[in-house]
Amino acid sequence: MDMQSDFDRLLFFEHARKTAEGNYAKDPLDADNLTRWGGALLELSQFQSVPDSKKMIQDAISKLEEALMLNSNKHDTLWCLGNAHTSHAFLTPDQEEAKEYFDKATLYFQQAVDEDPGNDLYRKSLEVAAKAPELHMEIHKQGFSQQGMGAGSSTSTGTKTSKKKKSSDLKYDIFGWIILTVGIVAWIGFAKTHMPPPPPR
Repeated sequence: MDMQSDFDRLLFFEHARKTAEGNYAKDPLDADNLTRWGGALLELSQFQSVPDSKKMIQDAISKLEEALMLNSNKHDTLWCLGNAHTSHAFLTPDQEEAKEYFDKATLYFQQAVDEDPGNDLYRKSLEVAAKAPELHMEIHKQGFSQQGMGAGSSTSTGTKTSKKKKSSDLKYDIFGWIILTVGIVAWIGFAKTHMPPPPPR
């Protein structure tokens, strides 16, 4: 992605966040609006430092949980919660703490699949969630081994680079799908709130 499209995404989701925040002031019991707000926060978290990103993800989780309290069967909210917990897990270096977030994510993805079994995206997210802890371990192991190596020896650098590239490509594939789907959900929700009124009869 180039910087212009990142900037456009940032503007789009910041606008969606502000719109949802304004709508919340008018109607705090709108589960769709809370889901859009949580989704926008989740998207915006990608543009932050790790501590700020975690804080924004926690804020997204609280909005999404509030939406679930209003409508516990809302499958898109369940799916967004799964994404939020997955994102938080990947930002957590501690394996045990990350596993708790991955377990929550799996639970929410499963609930989303149960509510809408025909949704391929939900099923794919559930499949990927099963592989996420392994990917997390590989990513953090690569990060720590690189820090430990510094400017060390170059033996087997080619294989390590190849493994790192595969791991990195998989990470970007997963995050790419998560970003795309959260973006689509947020965009659809945003579009629904700005539909023209029906023609008079």
